[in-house]
Amino acid sequence: MDVLNRNKNIDIIGVQIDLGASQKGVAMGPLAIRYAGIKPDLRNMGYTVRDKGDIVPPEDGMSLRNMINFEQVNATNKELYQAVKMTLDEGRFPLVLGGDHSLAAGSISAVAKHYENEGEIGIIWIDAHGDWNNDKSTLSGNMHGMPYSAVCGRGPDSMVDFGQKPHFVPTAHCVQVAGHDFDRAEAERMKEAGMNVFSMRDIDMRGMRDVMNEAIEIAGKDTVGIHLSFDVDAITPEYAPGTGTPVADGITAREAFLAVEMLADSGKLISMDLVEVNPVLDERNKTGQLASELIQLALGKCIY
Repeated sequence: MDVLNRNKNIDIIGVQIDLGASQKGVAMGPLAIRYAGIKPDLRNMGYTVRDKGDIVPPEDGMSLRNMINFEQVNATNKELYQAVKMTLDEGRFPLVLGGDHSLAAGSISAVAKHYENEGEIGIIWIDAHGDWNNDKSTLSGNMHGMPYSAVCGRGPDSMVDFGQKPHFVPTAHCVQVAGHDFDRAEAERMKEAGMNVFSMRDIDMRGMRDVMNEAIEIAGKDTVGIHLSFDVDAITPEYAPGTGTPVADGITAREAFLAVEMLADSGKLISMDLVEVNPVLDERNKTGQLASELIQLALGKCIY
């Protein structure tokens, strides 16, 4: 199913949220990626680009010890769900710029719901972290560590239930790539759920090419297409210093580029998040520029 090569219409949807994380500043991530030139660069690639602006969270809301800022996070995800669903209903490709990773609960929920009558979607989640906690397993209460669990039906349900009867994504079609900082309880939950995980050890031993070949096979086989959710903290901080939860010894920029290039070559990409760019912590927008390049390569930019 060569979705990408047919759809030349892209909607950019920014989400100014850092309420799901403990480190502030990532709300300015959409601005940094735009400043790096993502819109003119995509247009130069032949895409028709419509910028739908940014979703801004409510100023106030309730919080719980195990789900900090839950009311604001959930309200933001509900608005994002509606925006992504409208984009898909109009036959356009949703490109979501974050913002912290809690936003993936809204974007993926919309994609899964949109395609539920056609079949299941697959997910490739490139991230140093699993984001598979829920309100019972979390150590921090930060909701950017919960969205992957939520979209797979393992909670918190409030992150994905906006009154639409959520369509949960089966873990058989879900892949986590480049993880190297899992909470113990989170890792156990992922194993129990049958998640497909390719950690940094797998990448070190097998190489990114083999890992992505298998990841695309898992997420793409018997699905309508693949949603890519890319957290820049998967990339080692020397290349991506501008992120709130950096973890040493991640993938290189070149490995990240290869991963998204291979996904572009598959023709199966139907939607995408690029999250956790924090300009406050960056060096002259180095990470914003890297994020822009990752998006372009995922959408088919050719080096030669």
